[in-house]
Amino acid sequence: MTAEQSATKIRPPRFIYLDLLWRNLGVHPLRSAFSAVAIGLQVFLILLIVGLTSGVLSDFRARAEGVGADILVQPPNSSIFFSFSRAVIPESQVARIEKLPGVDEVAPVTVIVDTTTLGVIYGIDYAPFNGLSRGFTFLSGGPFSGPDDAIADDLAAHARKLTVGSDVSLMNRNFRVSGIVVHGKGARFFVPMETAQEIAGAEKRVSMIYVRSTGDTEAVRAELARLLPGYSIRSMAEYMSLMTSSNLPELRPFLRSFIGLGIVISFLVVLLTMYTMVLERRREIGILKAIGLSRVEICWLIVAEALLLVVLGVAVGLSGTYGTTALLHETSPTLQIAIPSSWILRAILVAVVGALAGAAYPAFRAAQSDPIDALAYE
Repeated sequence: MTAEQSATKIRPPRFIYLDLLWRNLGVHPLRSAFSAVAIGLQVFLILLIVGLTSGVLSDFRARAEGVGADILVQPPNSSIFFSFSRAVIPESQVARIEKLPGVDEVAPVTVIVDTTTLGVIYGIDYAPFNGLSRGFTFLSGGPFSGPDDAIADDLAAHARKLTVGSDVSLMNRNFRVSGIVVHGKGARFFVPMETAQEIAGAEKRVSMIYVRSTGDTEAVRAELARLLPGYSIRSMAEYMSLMTSSNLPELRPFLRSFIGLGIVISFLVVLLTMYTMVLERRREIGILKAIGLSRVEICWLIVAEALLLVVLGVAVGLSGTYGTTALLHETSPTLQIAIPSSWILRAILVAVVGALAGAAYPAFRAAQSDPIDALAYE
């Protein structure tokens, strides 16, 4: 019987390999823990950034839809994001739109952005804006009673601990909260139109005009296009379809950069960890080869350890992501976070790809080691 045949007969049971994986990572638990945390960090960063972006866009769409309009009129070359729209539409256009056949309600809005919180504030004429849908649902208080009154939605009120009669600073100006409403009507805060125009320095001008038709939205839209050539006139259905991350030109390269960074982190962490392990375990590898393990099985053992680090890292990353999300929901109720399941799979795939790339050289090095030299190594 040859030595090779003898070695084949004393091959260890398969479950010993699984035991080896855990034991090998447990030899240096602190190093293994740091490696898992580093892999989890890139999963956490990718998911948190995507979750914030998706949540903000989803919330923005829901609030725009909740206004109750069928058509949105914006000035030429305006952004689909209201916070970037300047108040340049003459307020006189509202009367012209109201005369069109098929128009049921028209509500102009002057958009201002609070530079302190970056929150969007709507300057509205209360009656027409409220008439676009079923109206505001007041939880307490009521409409404006003066130029320095403001209406807050429930999320903003909760975040700032506001009640009816409280003072709130918006755009470095103090307002009295006249009412608190259910969220989902376009903005977090609403102030009288004239007050918003005064703050924005846009007398008799508005940022956009919401229009509700009597039924035939496309016919009204065509009439508006003839009345206001050059203006951006979209149905709300079309507007909703544009509210995607692909319409944020800076977002895609930003996400790609983070994905690339994640792969590099996984690659370096696994490469350094597994290469160090291979150097430290030369004698163990020699014994495994001497009792019959093939080069492929040695490679698989190293790769499996790297994948086990990925599993631990993904668990850390997901725990950190959902823990941070829950914390932000409590501390910042107005900040919406939505993590798409597809991006969870992508983040895991990024970690796996980086780990496999990092484990490739250590696995090759271990498979090529000479068992005689390894057994003689001290």
